[in-house]
Amino acid sequence: MFEQTETENTPARETPALQTIRELGQTGTPTGGPLEEMPFHCLTIIGQIEGHLVLPPRNKTTKYEHVIPQLVAIEQNPKIKGLLVVLNTVGGDIEAGLAIAEMLKTMTTPVVSLVLGGGHSIGAPIAVAADHSIISETATMTIHPIRLSGLVIGVPQTYEYLDKMQERVIRFIVHHSRIPEGVLREMMFRTGELVRDVGTVLVGAEAVQVGLIDEVGGVGTALQRLADLAAATNKGGVH
Repeated sequence: MFEQTETENTPARETPALQTIRELGQTGTPTGGPLEEMPFHCLTIIGQIEGHLVLPPRNKTTKYEHVIPQLVAIEQNPKIKGLLVVLNTVGGDIEAGLAIAEMLKTMTTPVVSLVLGGGHSIGAPIAVAADHSIISETATMTIHPIRLSGLVIGVPQTYEYLDKMQERVIRFIVHHSRIPEGVLREMMFRTGELVRDVGTVLVGAEAVQVGLIDEVGGVGTALQRLADLAAATNKGGVH
């Protein structure tokens, strides 16, 4: 008898872990599997943050409708003592990014953010929303004004809305980091550094020097800071 082997026409059997990676880009969910025994959960924010509009399938995206239920599940799970948020994002939908940042800031579970590669645009509020923020030595963060893509209605209300959104982003970053508001505004509207554009690119230690990020480090540093926060915080308490 011949043993049947899997071919391209035979669907391979995927484990729940592989299905989770395929669907959510995560190595595990906060509510099941052997990773439930681990004290910390890792959440990745990569590519472009997708909001109300579905981006083309070739775009690498983080869908906020996937992230928000995970944050709720993490907050409700007493076995998870801390959350590590790893960012490598070009930015994306402003409202979706702010929604994620605001949820992170209001969690009682200790949160540490780690910027690897890039934490651009709306990635900055997400990074500073953590209890402690870290950036790798070669990672970059781009600070620039809010931009719109697609159809823009040229009426005064549109520009008023943009101004309010801009102020929301500025207030959030200033309130949850050590960067002075004047410094942030100057970097955001600086001309000459970006070609035919306005804004500032910060690399590694520069983000720490201006007070946007807490320290330079990597995965080891992030896990150590998360362990320190978890030891000093009782789950369900105020921190």
